[in-house]
This record gives sequence, structure tokens and C-alpha cells, in this order.
Amino acid sequence: MTTTHSPRARLAATLLALSGLAGAAQAADGHDHAHAHTPLQGGVVVEAADLDFELVAQSAPVRLHVRDHGRPLSLQGASARLTVLSGADKRELQLQPVGDRLEAGAGSARLAPGSKVIAQVTLPGRKPVQVRFVVR
Repeated sequence: MTTTHSPRARLAATLLALSGLAGAAQAADGHDHAHAHTPLQGGVVVEAADLDFELVAQSAPVRLHVRDHGRPLSLQGASARLTVLSGADKRELQLQPVGDRLEAGAGSARLAPGSKVIAQVTLPGRKPVQVRFVVR
């Protein structure tokens, strides 16, 4: 006896199979997805190199917080260079450790919403990391 399946049934079976593959691939990437990538300082969070980088640009000075699985990372000896693209304007900011964050020096203004920011972050004992943000 031959069974024919409707195109809708075949599509449902294909989607079900693909969703199983996506879940397996996500589990196999070795990354702990149990922690949230939510902003804790009111900024924009991006994950890179198994770390969470939170750019706080709505107020001066501009700040960058770094967390490892939800815990603040020691930033002693760290630095960052931000390249800020806003329309046709381009500027660079240097960030240095201030307590538990990297911070731009005095005179850095808040960044306009929509600005694109490329952060080159150097952390002691790790390879440099490039992180891209869009300011909200």
C-alpha cells in the first residue's frame, strides 16, 4: 500500500527535522546558553569570545563592562579602542580601566543613537577581541 503525503505534511516533517538539527548544533557548540545576555548597566550587550561586552553610551563618559558567564571580569591591565561611526563622522576613543569597567577619559560625550561602534578590546592573558555595537 502506498501512502502519499500532502505538501503541507512534507513541509511539517522537514521543519521538524531541521529544528532537531538546529538544537543539536546549538548544544554541540560547547557554549553555556544558561546565562542571559541582558544589559545590567542600561547599555547594549554583545557576546564575543565567550564573554559579554556591555557598551554604555547614553551618558558621558562612555563605559564598557565585560562579564564572563554573568560575573564581572577583572579589567586590571585591560584597554580598549572604540571607533565610532555616526553618519559621515568618524572618531576614536581610548578606554582605560576604572574599577570594574573600561571608561573613556574626560571630555568624551555620549554617543548618538544609531552610531556604529567597533571596539578593539585587549584583555590580559587573552587574544584581542573585536566587538561591534549599534547604539540605541
